[in-house]
Amino acid sequence: MNRLPIRWKITIFIFVIVTFSMSLSGLFIIGDFFQTKEDELRQRALLTARTVSELPEVRQHIVGSKQSRALVNPIVERVRVVHNADYIVVLDMNKIRLSHPLPAMIGTVSRGADEGPAFAEHTYTSKARGEIGTVVRAFVPIMNRDHEQIGVTIAAYRLPTFWEAIDTLKEEIAMAVVLSLAAGGSGAWLLASHIKRQMFELEPHEIAKLLVERTEAFNAMHEGVIAIDSNENITIFNDRAKQMLGVEGNVIGRPIRSVIPDTYLPEILEVNKPIYNKELQLGNLTIWSNRIPIKVNGKTVGAIAIFQDRTEVKRLAEELTGVKAFVHALRVQNHEYMNKLHTIAGLIQLGHIEKALEYVFQATEEQAELTQFLSRNIKDESISGLLLSKIRRGKELGIRVTIDRHSRLHRLPPHLDHHDFVVLLGNLIENAFDAFQGVTGREKEIYISIEQNDEICSLSVEDNGQGIASEHIDRIFDEGFSTKGKNGRGIGLYLVKQIVEKGNGQIDVQSAQGEGTVFTMTFEMAPA
Repeated sequence: MNRLPIRWKITIFIFVIVTFSMSLSGLFIIGDFFQTKEDELRQRALLTARTVSELPEVRQHIVGSKQSRALVNPIVERVRVVHNADYIVVLDMNKIRLSHPLPAMIGTVSRGADEGPAFAEHTYTSKARGEIGTVVRAFVPIMNRDHEQIGVTIAAYRLPTFWEAIDTLKEEIAMAVVLSLAAGGSGAWLLASHIKRQMFELEPHEIAKLLVERTEAFNAMHEGVIAIDSNENITIFNDRAKQMLGVEGNVIGRPIRSVIPDTYLPEILEVNKPIYNKELQLGNLTIWSNRIPIKVNGKTVGAIAIFQDRTEVKRLAEELTGVKAFVHALRVQNHEYMNKLHTIAGLIQLGHIEKALEYVFQATEEQAELTQFLSRNIKDESISGLLLSKIRRGKELGIRVTIDRHSRLHRLPPHLDHHDFVVLLGNLIENAFDAFQGVTGREKEIYISIEQNDEICSLSVEDNGQGIASEHIDRIFDEGFSTKGKNGRGIGLYLVKQIVEKGNGQIDVQSAQGEGTVFTMTFEMAPA
């Protein structure tokens, strides 16, 4: 039975339901038939009994001589035949039968238990079980011309048995059964076929097998997988996702927000389009996710997220970024010192000893002041190393990079780390370097400011480069958009915008073509 095709299962099941429903309905119908038949026979019995009681011949002979009383039975029999009664009994006031279907019973005394009220001028009906079956009897008193009771007429009709009722209704029952079973069977087959198509022609055991295989496949994945339906209830939550997010127990069917309050997955139901390669912060985790709407026949019925824990990878990347920044700074510094050594050597060879010493003292003082400033005011080595390398890089390019000496950064804003700040400053300063392409005839300068107090943290990068065209201002943060032509990738400012949104900050751009650009970012600080 377990392997019986679902089309046959549903058909048989509905067929049984239809049969049971018809049988139950049939019992009620037959019960109603018996009640109707009984009421009809009661009325017929009363009518027949009254007819006999009002016959003048019966009234005359019932009080006559013995020979006269013998004429009552033939008269009553004619009436019985006409009215198709099962029997009609006429009793005198002594309960002696003057008519009866059985001749042997004529002249005997009737001892029926329900006859008493009839001899007190009452008209009524009763139901009793006798030799011929269950009968409905009507009792009508016989009155003379002086309105004195002279006897009682009893007319009886037998109720049909159950099988007689079935036999009477056999054609109607047969027609109803055939039509109902034909309609029910056809409907069951069509319904089963529709359900089978909805299940992609798969049997229940095949679907169960696929569900188990799918669940095990999801649980074997190294990535976390979470899916929700259109009501934001969880439909998939694999073991890796539970491990990464610290979730325990069965969460299938629960609202996603009750399990992960800061989830970003429901927004896919609103935007109705996929979001790929998005870095998100969930608690202490940095995850890289792809979120995609689930569509069936063009209608969005849910959303699925596939994500990886990038916390450790990000930490290693931060270390690598810091190391690369320091290596770059050392390379630039080495190149600069080689130039300075060549200058000092030249001055000594020319005999300008005092000039050489003055040059050495000046260079040493500038370097010491910059290093002390960064160590004192910028408390993150990666950011200090980045700023130092960009200053040296600017000297190579002939661009003066200046850091506001009132700048300070003692702690990072909420939701951001030093890697985010390295990406922010690195991309903005590199964009500023690129802004000087084609600029001649004036000193090239980049001004960097980092301000921080207990309430806000503000970063500003200003250049006097070629500026940004007004028609491009609204698009510079779009992924893939670049004003550098084929040499640009349109990634830098897009990453800047992502980090600003991650830190719940604001970014402002002021630019004029031929004069320069100012990027300003502001973040709220959490209480220390």
